[in-house]
Amino acid sequence: MPSSIGRWFKKLTADDAAVEADELSSEVDASGCQHAAGCWQGQRVSVLGRLRTVDLRPTDALATLVAELYDGTDTVQLIWLGRRSIPGVSTGRTVKATGRLAVKDGRKTIYNPEYELLPAHA
Repeated sequence: MPSSIGRWFKKLTADDAAVEADELSSEVDASGCQHAAGCWQGQRVSVLGRLRTVDLRPTDALATLVAELYDGTDTVQLIWLGRRSIPGVSTGRTVKATGRLAVKDGRKTIYNPEYELLPAHA
């Protein structure tokens, strides 16, 4: 019982960002996915987290949909080349993404990831 009270007190005194990070990190642990902070370039990964941003970035030749996934430990940029939108891929949505991790401009990135839209948690 003390651990339940300890978790409750920690949530009560922590800021919202820390509470969200702890919750997301726990979801990642429960899902069996990898934490973004422990992933490295060239590794095939499955990451789970919440989309912080979703942007359309048109280039001269190709539309590009870019989303930032946050799992409580780090962020991973998800880039879909040739896509203007993907139904269900929106800010705040929980997503599981799988693919080969690259590093672009110092940011962890997965190009054209396989993805699964997960139900929102209340």
